Amino acid sequence: MTDPLVWLILLPLTWASLAFPSGPGRGAWLAIAALGVQLMLVLLLVVDVTESGILVRAVGGWGAPLGIDLAADGLSVAMLLLTQVIALPLAIYARSYFSATAPEGKYFWPLCGFLLAGLNGLYLSADLFNLYVTLELVGLAAVGLVAAGGGARQIAAALRYLFAMLLGSGAYLLAVALIYAAYGTVSMKTLAPLITAEAPVVIWLAGGLMLAGLMLKTALFPFHFWLPPAHGGASAPVSALLSALVVKASFYLLLRLWLGPFAGLTAGAGLLGWLPATLGALAILWGSCQAIRAQRIKMLIAYSTVAQLGYLFLIFPLLTGEAALRAGIMQAFAHGLAKAAMFMTAGVLIKATGQDRVDSLAGAAQQLPLTMFAFGLAGVTLTGLPPSAGFLAKWQLIEAAMAQGAWIIAVVVLVGGLLAAGYVFRVLRQGFLLVPATSADTSVFHPLPRTLEWMALLLAAASVLLGLRGVELMELVSLGGAV
Repeated sequence: MTDPLVWLILLPLTWASLAFPSGPGRGAWLAIAALGVQLMLVLLLVVDVTESGILVRAVGGWGAPLGIDLAADGLSVAMLLLTQVIALPLAIYARSYFSATAPEGKYFWPLCGFLLAGLNGLYLSADLFNLYVTLELVGLAAVGLVAAGGGARQIAAALRYLFAMLLGSGAYLLAVALIYAAYGTVSMKTLAPLITAEAPVVIWLAGGLMLAGLMLKTALFPFHFWLPPAHGGASAPVSALLSALVVKASFYLLLRLWLGPFAGLTAGAGLLGWLPATLGALAILWGSCQAIRAQRIKMLIAYSTVAQLGYLFLIFPLLTGEAALRAGIMQAFAHGLAKAAMFMTAGVLIKATGQDRVDSLAGAAQQLPLTMFAFGLAGVTLTGLPPSAGFLAKWQLIEAAMAQGAWIIAVVVLVGGLLAAGYVFRVLRQGFLLVPATSADTSVFHPLPRTLEWMALLLAAASVLLGLRGVELMELVSLGGAV
């Protein structure tokens, strides 16, 4: 009854269900308390995996293939840790962000709980069909969060997001059906030795469908069309949740399949890894250029997400070495912490000024120094400056690329860092401009709860400080293997 693997799924489902009758106020406190418990459960799981390696639990005593297995290794526990570490400060931020009458606040807490239950379940699932179920739960909850504001722009973005999610999920589910028809099982552990380079054409088709569907759900270029409107149009807590956590779920799943049941296909097709890597490189270049040109601050950060996700896919042709996997997970942590902080600072700036344009930020450094400092720290991580986690991730990626002769990847990483500096310093420059008090362009800054600034600063600082203690995270990722 105290098994962390089970309770990490049941607990968020419970408090999400209770948040509906509790109302926004009491639902917020319930969520914050439960998220604290979830963080402790993950820390216990870290200890268990460190001591015992891979953990497997049969739900209800019925394991695969008749029942459901939950499994945890270093990779899945690392992603669970990232989820809870971001969700708790974000919940505290959201409680202060949403007013008592805000329509988003009414739906945020239950939908957030269902989304986190889906994420936790996805990281612990050990068969292809349960991965589909959890992926759908995450996607539908995310669409509901985008639409919760009720505005025309939010509804339009949510519908686009919904169609993209359904298309990606449909491709994935069709692939699961093809695999089950071929092998009579959906257990990843059972499939791993069955799928080899000599697999029938239908399995290659299934792998292609899964790759396309998951790239669409991750918003990898050119499948990113749904992300900027959804992330840029939602409220700041929702944008932070989507950008920091939700898009990582489908990347994790693709990585897990690549290293697990489909390893027999991917290892025998050396050029296959260059497909996601090429799209990742284009995402870095195109997303960064769009971020530099963006006029609205949240759209700037949203296009930055498109660019930063590209780094995650640069690792695929390098996965024959362990360094590439470590670089990818460190990048996931760096981006998750920094991007959550950036969207939270954007929420503060928009609430304080009532405006969403970059050119309206003059004087922000004087009026909201903590917020601009937090944005700057997050920018240090995204740009890849030392000693941040972003620097450590990019350094490891460059090392892995050069060790395998893939110098073009190293060049893309360096160019991407320079482009990131362009859009980050564009915001900082505008924020540090001094506007005369008599100017008609002077923004009026309204007082806000200090909790909003401190939570953003906490995550931004964590994204930098993680670079100093990244060894522990890398050791955790190395524990166990593909389940």
